[in-house]
Amino acid sequence: MTSLLSLSQWIDRISTWAGKLTMWLILATTLISAGNALVRKFFNSSSNGLLEIQWYLFAAVFMLGAGFGFLKNSHVRIDFISSRLSDRARNWIDVVGIIVVLIPFCIISISLGWPFFYQTFVSGEMSQNAGGLIRWPAYGLIPLGFALLLAQAFSELIKRIAFLRGFGPDVLSGEEAKSDEQKHLEALEKKASQMLAGAK
Repeated sequence: MTSLLSLSQWIDRISTWAGKLTMWLILATTLISAGNALVRKFFNSSSNGLLEIQWYLFAAVFMLGAGFGFLKNSHVRIDFISSRLSDRARNWIDVVGIIVVLIPFCIISISLGWPFFYQTFVSGEMSQNAGGLIRWPAYGLIPLGFALLLAQAFSELIKRIAFLRGFGPDVLSGEEAKSDEQKHLEALEKKASQMLAGAK
């Protein structure tokens, strides 16, 4: 189990690196979008290449950031149900969901996305728009993004099983498992309680 937990930590580091990369890609997307809007407004000009790079970067943020989102527990959960379950029940639900749903979904998506990427890479397919970009980087994001998500799925599975077997902490409880929205809401509730207490 120790070697598997070490593998999990290694995968978590890759997902964290990918997540930090997507943060910079969001900044790049914003700057390019603003630049395109300004050039179109003041110079009545536009570039298909710069317009297309916007959706390339948006796709990169979505695909490359999925594993990081899973690592940070920021994906959608039905909290009002899961909060009523025991720690072991929540972890068992995750184990079943990862094995039955997430891992097969990632494998299918990779197997379907790879031929599109390979075909456009070999053919050198270009955008049909004048001045457009090559297509294979966009298609390559599909298998790459799902491969990162698949790796993170294995990492999370290892952590859930480690907890159930008594070899690790429960990553679904505690401060590190809370989303940014949950932490913000709790901070607001605490501040409101302090204000009410001070008003009395």
